[in-house]
Amino acid sequence: MPRTPTSAPHGPLQNHLLAALPPEAFEPLAAHLEEVAMPLGEMLYEPGEQLRHAYFPATAIVSLHYVTESGASAETAGVGNEGMVGVPLFMGGDTTSSSAVVQTAGYGYRLDRHVLMQAFDCGGPLQRLLLRYTQALMTQMAQTAVCNRHHSLEQQLCRWLLLTLDRLPSSELTMTQELVAGMLGVRREGVTEAAGNLQRAGLISYRRGHISVLNRQGLEAHACECYGVVRKEMDRLLYDVRQR
Repeated sequence: MPRTPTSAPHGPLQNHLLAALPPEAFEPLAAHLEEVAMPLGEMLYEPGEQLRHAYFPATAIVSLHYVTESGASAETAGVGNEGMVGVPLFMGGDTTSSSAVVQTAGYGYRLDRHVLMQAFDCGGPLQRLLLRYTQALMTQMAQTAVCNRHHSLEQQLCRWLLLTLDRLPSSELTMTQELVAGMLGVRREGVTEAAGNLQRAGLISYRRGHISVLNRQGLEAHACECYGVVRKEMDRLLYDVRQR
């Protein structure tokens, strides 16, 4: 019988990966999961830094960024309550060339790397689930690269908005255009123009750092195929997560 999330305000089962684990795989981890506040802009990982914890967002969203030598950056993937931050830990690396920064403030749970590795090396449901999640994350990264190279800024913005909405309980985002520009790796003026076009089309409403999606179906129709590819692959690989 599927378990329901804990009644605590920020229970670990709000993270869909943890919730998808059978009791015999979840219970050994439960005592080691530490609830942490994840404020906007907090840096969880920096390039080249040894990773000490894996993070399982509950209400927060984390952006995986690559930063160039000049200081420019762009998001390669986002992680919310559907996933975890810290894949390099069980893929054989203790460091990463990218950074992980909190994009949407909230709460999450962190797990010491030694506890994670011990559980992962035992095989079983946790290992299988994390490997499938890794493949889904790789799909998101690959599709982001293709989208940023071949599709219009409006389409990129639609993709990013839809993927972010999938991780939120409402249709409203607290997000400045400057922050969105940093995620997409473009100039703020470009985001202003693209957001203005979507607003005039009646798809979104933007004011004072708040973006409200007024017509999700229209936003999906306006987006390129990249959002659908990522969503379909997530659903295929993480069926038990989606059906929790």
